[in-house]
Amino acid sequence: MDALMPQPLIETLDSLEDPRVDRTRLHNLTDILVLSVLAVICGADSFVAIALFGQLNEAWLRTFLALPHGIPSHDTLGRVFARLDAAHFEEGFRDWVQAAFALTEGQVVPVDGKSVRGSHDRGRGLGPLHLVSAWAQANRLVLAQTAVDDKSNEITAIPELLRMLCLTGCIVTLDAMGCQKAIARQIRKQGADYVLRVRAHHKGLHHRLEDTFALERAGNFAGGPHDYADTVGKDHGRIEIRRCWTTGDPALLAHVDPDREWCDLASLVWVECERRGGDRVTTDVRIFISSLPPKARLQLQAVRQHWRGPSGCENAHHWVMDVAFGEDDSRIRTGHAAHNMAILKRIAHNLLRQDRSLKVGIANKRLAAAWNKDYLCQLIGLKPKPI
Repeated sequence: MDALMPQPLIETLDSLEDPRVDRTRLHNLTDILVLSVLAVICGADSFVAIALFGQLNEAWLRTFLALPHGIPSHDTLGRVFARLDAAHFEEGFRDWVQAAFALTEGQVVPVDGKSVRGSHDRGRGLGPLHLVSAWAQANRLVLAQTAVDDKSNEITAIPELLRMLCLTGCIVTLDAMGCQKAIARQIRKQGADYVLRVRAHHKGLHHRLEDTFALERAGNFAGGPHDYADTVGKDHGRIEIRRCWTTGDPALLAHVDPDREWCDLASLVWVECERRGGDRVTTDVRIFISSLPPKARLQLQAVRQHWRGPSGCENAHHWVMDVAFGEDDSRIRTGHAAHNMAILKRIAHNLLRQDRSLKVGIANKRLAAAWNKDYLCQLIGLKPKPI
C-alpha cells in the first residue's frame, strides 16, 4: 500500500487470516477491510452501502489500494465478513486501541452490555448479538469488547473481557449483572478498584444494605463515620439533584459482609437521584458496594460517569452506536457478519471521537468525512497519491 496509514491499524488489518480458499480470492482481504473502514466512517451501515461507496470513489481508492478486480460486490463483502474470524478481529481491535491511543491512567472504566437488536434470526432460533464492552470514560474510547455466547450471559463474558485489559489504577464500574464476588476479586487482582451496583435480586446483600442505610439515615448517620455530597444539574429541561451518602464504618461493613467474601470492600454507597420537570418529581435510588474509600464525591462521580454522564458509557457509547451508527436497525445477521460489522463501527467510532478539529457530533463528522476527502484522510492518517 502506497498510503501511510497508522501502522497499528494496518498491522491489525494485515494480521487477519483470510477465510477464503485461494481460488476465490479475487479481492485482497486488506483492500476489503480498508475499504470497509473508510465507508463506515463516511456513513455506510450495510454491505450494499460499502460497495456503493467503493464504486463512487474507485479512482481515489486506487491511489492507495491494489483493487486488482475492481470494487467487491456487496455479496462478496457479505460472504467475507460472515466467515471472517470475529474473535481474531476483536483481538486485533484491542491491540490497535492500546497501541494507537494514549490512555489516561486511573480513569473510570465502565463495563456494560449492549444488544444489536436487529441481528436476531427467529427462523433459525437465534437471538440478537449481545456484546460486552469496556469504555474508557476520560478518553471516550471503546477499549475492548467481546460477544456473549448464545448459551451463556454477561457473568461469564465480563471476566474474559477484563483479562484483556490493563486496569492498574482504574475504577471499574459494573451494573448488577457484574456484581459477583469472583469479578470483584479479579478487578482487585488486576490492580483496579470496583464500584458494583446491587439490585433486589441479590436478596441477602440488597436487604442488608437497605436496612443499614434506612437505620443510618433515620439517625442522621450519628452512629458512625460517613460522607455526603450532592450535585445539581439541568438536562433536557429537567433539574436533576443527585445526593450520595457513603460509609466505611467497620461495624456496618461487617454487617453487610459478615463472611468477608467481597474482596477489599471499603465503602457502602447510597445514591438518590431526584428529577424535576414541570409539576412532576421522580426519585430513583441506587445502592453500590465499592473498594474505594468512602468519599461521597468520588463515588458520585464514578457512578455518574458510568450510567448518565455526558461522557459515560450509556450516553457517549451505546446511544451513539444506536443513533449515529444505526446499530439497532441493522439486519446483518449471517455467520460472523453482525459481530464484524460491530467491530468496524467501533473502529470508526474511536477514530471520529479522537478528532478535535470539528466541534460537531459523531453523525455530522461522518457526513463531513463523506463530503470532504481531506477530512477523511486526516481521520485515518491516509496520504494517498493525487488522482
